[in-house]
Amino acid sequence: MMRARITGMIILLAAGAAAAQQIYRWTDEKGRVHITDTPPPPSAKSVQKKQYQSGPAESGATPYELALAMKDYPVTLYTSPVCKEPCAEARAALNRRGVPFKEVQVWEETSNEELKRVSGANQVPTLLVGRSVHKGFDQSAYDALLDSARYPRAGILPARSQAAPALPEGYIPPGEREAPKAEPAKPAAGEPRPTGPYAPGAPPQRSQQR
Repeated sequence: MMRARITGMIILLAAGAAAAQQIYRWTDEKGRVHITDTPPPPSAKSVQKKQYQSGPAESGATPYELALAMKDYPVTLYTSPVCKEPCAEARAALNRRGVPFKEVQVWEETSNEELKRVSGANQVPTLLVGRSVHKGFDQSAYDALLDSARYPRAGILPARSQAAPALPEGYIPPGEREAPKAEPAKPAAGEPRPTGPYAPGAPPQRSQQR
C-alpha cells in the first residue's frame, strides 16, 4: 500500500513538472535578448526567471514568451471591407497559430493614410509585426515574421476564432452607392433658351376642374 502511494505521488509530481516550465530571459554581452528554457551562461546579464503552464488553454495562463512578444512586437492586420479571400486567409493564419492581433479596416482617408505611413502602399492584407511589414498574404512569410518576433510556433498555442470586424459606421458598399445625378443640359452658346409654361425649369401648372 505504501509503495502504491509513493508511486502515485511520483506520477503526480512528474505530471506537474511537465505542465510547469521554467523560462529564462537574459541579455548577452552584445546586448541581445534571449528567451530559453535552459539556464543562461555565467556571462549573462539581467537574468529573469519565469514559470508558465504548458497545459490546456482552459487554465487561462498566458505563456511568458507570448506576453513578451505581444509587448515588444504587437501584431496588426490591415484589411478592407471589399477584400474577401486574401484577407480571410490572413486572418485564419493568425487564428490557427493562436496569435492575438488587432485588425484595422482600411476604407476612408484616415485609415488609408495610416496604412500608407506604416507600409508605404495601400495594399491589403498587410501584416505589421512590430515594425516589420509584409504586404499581401503568404503563409511562409507570415510564419517567418512571427518566428523572428519570438511568437510561439504553430501548434503550441490554442487556435483562436477572432472574426472579421463589423463594417465601419458610415461605410456604404460600392454596389449600393448612388450614381451622381446628371445635370440638365445647358443650351449651346447663342441658342435662345426655351420659354413658356412647358419649358425646362418652368413652375408646374395647376389643373383646374371645370
